[in-house]
Amino acid sequence: MADWYPKRTFGDLPREAAARWPDREALVFEETRLTFAELDAEIDRATRGLMAAGVQRGDHVCLWLNNCAEWIYLMFGLARAGAVQIPVNTRFRTHDLEYVLRQSDSRFLITHDTSGPIDYLDMVREVITLPSEGNAIADDRFPELNGVIIVAEESHAGTADWRDALAAGDSVSAAELETRIEAVDPADPVFIMYTSGTTGFPKGVVHNHTLVRNTEERGFRMAITPRDVILNYLPLFHAFGYSEGALMSVATGAKQILTETFDPQECLDLIEREGVSLMHGFEAHLKGLSEGQQARPRDLSSLRTGIFAAGMHSATPVARRGAQALAPMQTISGFGMTEIWLGAALGSLDDDLERRTETSGFPGLGYEVRVVDTETGVEVAPGDTGEIQVRGYSLMQGYYKKPAETAASYTADGWFRTGDSGLIREDGYLRFLGRYKDMLKVGGENVDPMEVEGLLLEQDGIAQVAVVALPDQRLSEVAVAYVQPSPGATLTETDVIGFCRGKVASFKIPRHVLFIDEFPMTASGKIRKVELREDAATRLGPASAAGD
Repeated sequence: MADWYPKRTFGDLPREAAARWPDREALVFEETRLTFAELDAEIDRATRGLMAAGVQRGDHVCLWLNNCAEWIYLMFGLARAGAVQIPVNTRFRTHDLEYVLRQSDSRFLITHDTSGPIDYLDMVREVITLPSEGNAIADDRFPELNGVIIVAEESHAGTADWRDALAAGDSVSAAELETRIEAVDPADPVFIMYTSGTTGFPKGVVHNHTLVRNTEERGFRMAITPRDVILNYLPLFHAFGYSEGALMSVATGAKQILTETFDPQECLDLIEREGVSLMHGFEAHLKGLSEGQQARPRDLSSLRTGIFAAGMHSATPVARRGAQALAPMQTISGFGMTEIWLGAALGSLDDDLERRTETSGFPGLGYEVRVVDTETGVEVAPGDTGEIQVRGYSLMQGYYKKPAETAASYTADGWFRTGDSGLIREDGYLRFLGRYKDMLKVGGENVDPMEVEGLLLEQDGIAQVAVVALPDQRLSEVAVAYVQPSPGATLTETDVIGFCRGKVASFKIPRHVLFIDEFPMTASGKIRKVELREDAATRLGPASAAGD
């Protein structure tokens, strides 16, 4: 008996879209405009290039690229080649990159030489010993790494040129290409996406092609059709942009307008010029778009809907202002995370303003959601707070090479422990309230304080450190580092912040440093971060971060 839901791969989606809507526009990025047929051809070309470069089925390949058309070609090309893609945050720096490359067992790294003011190749050279001749990597620190491929307009010593790989791919026959594509099993891992966790280092979340079903079901619930136009300013290395832009477009036939970064003024111009009907984001995006529209109104009559997470008290006023400024768009809310993917809870298109701005939606297709008492594990009554737990087919396969952390993240009966606080209302809608864990959320980015603390403890003159969250008007939260100097050490805030620059992503760097003689401790010897958060709020007040 055939499966009730046909098993397909990420690589199948663009081909199906090309067959159904060959002449419809699929992708717009700057001056590049492609139909679905042209996009499918570019993805086949990228697949051949990857094969010619030596990428084998099952190889792990890091993609360290800013949003660009090549990201889309490579994302689906890697899936067709049967490789496992590892999207790398473009705001990561040398420490972050070194960890992800090694922990993921990556065979290849694909990146820019430079992008804007950032010299990615220079950071690669700091981390990896590139060969003086040829491009084969032989670095004992990265025993699995075979090569670095640069997407650029010029060649660089010690690396492979993506243009050369594409040219070499012309010799890959159609039969060889189809054999490789047909060998991909939908149950195989398709990507490992790194997210911060409680261990102090990012964890690689493994997913397979089952997310095709997850994407199509959400698209149907949101009534997304080939007549829609998706504006995707979210980074493709994040689950949100990856799923709701790149995957959703080829799953539904909707056009994707891709931008390199989020610029509210540019985005508002694109909405008016391109007839955008969908866009998604966090409260920082909604705030920027609302303020931009109020400063210089555009015709936004094409806007239909989009997912903008709500529920937290800090998000409600932003969501309400956005509903007014970006009318006629009827935003909906949702709940998800890399481990459970998107749409664990999702609003409805006919939700009223209160549900759209004060809840996180109703449990989505294929998901069960419950809220339990954190001490007893017993499900609480509607309206009572506890930990949000989720069960369903879209949950991760596990954390890569972290079996203990994987096991600890699930209950005995298979529910994923999100570590988030919330409640289920009498109407069945979920409301996300915050995090039980000490995780920070800086402008939509997860920041694990233990990772930042570990870095700062490498600095001379620091005896102990604790990083906590400070509410921020623009970024939701920013990091504050409490530092206990070593005896006789002389440190300034500038010293501490400067030590972090270039080593980790800018959103992880503390915005404030407060020096302390001794930490408040629990009876068991742990730092009482709740007291530090209260102290930071009292001393610094709600922040208004000027940087990114």
